[in-house]
Amino acid sequence: MVSSKKVEPVYRPIRLGMVGGGQGAFIGGVHRIAARLDNEFVLVAGALSSNPERARASAAELGLDPDRSYASFAEMVKAEAKRPDGIEAVAIVTPNNVHFPAAKAFLEAGIHVICDKPLTATLAEAKKLAALVEKTGKVFVLTHNYTAYPMVRQAREMIAKGQLGDIRIVQVEYPQDWLTDDLSGSGNKQAAWRSDPKQAGAGGATGDIGTHAYNLARFVSGLELDSLAADLDAFVPGRQLDDNLQVLLRFKGVGKAPPAKGILWASQVAPGHENGLKLRVYGSKGGIEWVQADPNYLWYTPFGEPKRLLTRGGAGALESASRLTRVPAGHPEGYLEGFANIYREAAGAIRAARRKGGKAPKGVVFPTVHDGVEGMAFIEACVKSSKRNGAWTKL
Repeated sequence: MVSSKKVEPVYRPIRLGMVGGGQGAFIGGVHRIAARLDNEFVLVAGALSSNPERARASAAELGLDPDRSYASFAEMVKAEAKRPDGIEAVAIVTPNNVHFPAAKAFLEAGIHVICDKPLTATLAEAKKLAALVEKTGKVFVLTHNYTAYPMVRQAREMIAKGQLGDIRIVQVEYPQDWLTDDLSGSGNKQAAWRSDPKQAGAGGATGDIGTHAYNLARFVSGLELDSLAADLDAFVPGRQLDDNLQVLLRFKGVGKAPPAKGILWASQVAPGHENGLKLRVYGSKGGIEWVQADPNYLWYTPFGEPKRLLTRGGAGALESASRLTRVPAGHPEGYLEGFANIYREAAGAIRAARRKGGKAPKGVVFPTVHDGVEGMAFIEACVKSSKRNGAWTKL
């Protein structure tokens, strides 16, 4: 005899909404791929554009229920919060100036937030958002996706375990060339909003990719920044925001070791560089080097010994790297998988939040709202320093 009793599924994907990411957008598609790669999320609703017609057309292309395609995030919050099957989390993939009002609305409605970086358009907004996250207790994930590459996690754990000794030097660079010419008036949507202070905030390349470089250096090294000296430029005539930054970094001391020093260079006007993110960290016992264009490998050099190539999934892989690895060694993983790892970490935290007092599984790590606040402090300090002819500026 077959029981008629309804059986609740042990596992169900997290119901996800999206703000932004419609036709003509870049990062929205990346988020959608990342969210579904591990079957952790299902996209059920969206306010995909500030243009209602484009929003409806974008929703139709994605197969969303027309009744759950909204003309604004405010309309979406109101409607979804009332539904018994409403969204549990929202991905915010808009220009920077929308991050704060959208995140605030969803947090106040009791909905977890996954937000693209930088956190907000201003440091003041970032601090208000951090306070709201603390008040609501909701999961807030900032998608600094490079922190979720397996070999980045490997490097971080090696440093935390002391394999490099006392950290002395951190060098990070992130050159691109796509804004070498003025594209803001050519119909390029991505270039237009990133060059507009009203949408992007005070930092151009500083906010767009400089925050990625800074976050990666902090995440891997474990160091806290004390002060910086920045030189920002807008080389393209008429450009309102910086397209190149060179920053000297002074980190806070750890124990009795002398404070580490660092260099950060990020540029969007460097011909020959498509996406040249690279990190080097040197300590008293050795050094490491990681290149995003070849992300499955990490160079490790113990002082006085031959240079060693560590591979993702290969011999010597640490647990922090192995838990984010999907395929065997020798099969490349990269940008999309790194993004998907952020979503998988987010899912672990959100599922834990369903349980009263629940804690995320061991090892779950993701950039939080507090990382976002620090990123905004970094932007503000860079702008202040550059305006003062590169004067040393505290965060």
